[in-house]
Formats: sequence, structure tokens, C-alpha cells
Amino acid sequence: MATVYFKIFGHVQGVGYRYFALRAADRLGVTGWVKNMGDGTVEVLGCGSHATLLSFKKELIRGPSFSQVTEIKRLEHEDEDTFDQFTVRY
Repeated sequence: MATVYFKIFGHVQGVGYRYFALRAADRLGVTGWVKNMGDGTVEVLGCGSHATLLSFKKELIRGPSFSQVTEIKRLEHEDEDTFDQFTVRY
């Protein structure tokens, strides 16, 4: 299992991006969270296998139909957090 942190840039707030990420995570079996940030980005912490997280990243790049992802940064996350599910944080 791996844990990764994604920071998504572009037009990603006000377009259903968090709930898109939630549905993608549930479908792929990723646990963790998604959160809108004050600077207009979205942060995602995902836990799963490396292959699953690669598929999840592809979904995050695609985003919902009204979004426009311009950049996604992926950083390895050293914390040993474990999550039972994927949630939207406010």
C-alpha cells in the first residue's frame, strides 16, 4: 500500500471536482480524502496500491466535465495514516 498527496491546479472549484474525486476513489477502492483549498486548488490524499493510485491520478487529471485541470503535482506522503474510506473534507 502507498499513500500519495496530489495538489490539483486549474478550474477545479465550483465544478463538482471533490465529488468526482469521491466517486472515482470509491470505484477504484482508494481511501483518503479530498479538500478545496483557499488558493483555488484541490488537495487529495489517496491510499491504495501503486497501480490503483496511477489509475486514480488519471481520473483526477480528467476531472468532471466543467473542470479544467492545468497541473497536478504528486508527492509521496510519509505519514502512516490509514483510512477506512474516502471522504470530502470541508
